[in-house]
Amino acid sequence: MKRRKKKKNKNQKCLPYVEVKNNQYERAISEFKKRVKNSGMLLELRNREFYEKPSEARRRKKKLAVLRNKYNTID
Repeated sequence: MKRRKKKKNKNQKCLPYVEVKNNQYERAISEFKKRVKNSGMLLELRNREFYEKPSEARRRKKKLAVLRNKYNTID
C-alpha cells in the first residue's frame, strides 16, 4: 500500500528562527526581532486578535482602496 504525502498549505509560512553563534545571544535576539518584524507576523497577529465579520472586512478593504486611489492620483 502506498502512503500519500501530506499537501503543504501554500499560505503557511516558515517561522523565523536564528542560530546563536559563538554564544552571542544578544545579537541573536536582535536579529530574531528584526526577522519577526520584517515577516509581517506581528501585523497578522494584531489583525487576528478579534474576529472580524466578512462585511466589516469588505468595508475596511474598500476604505483602504479609496484612500490608495486618493493619494495615488496625480493632478
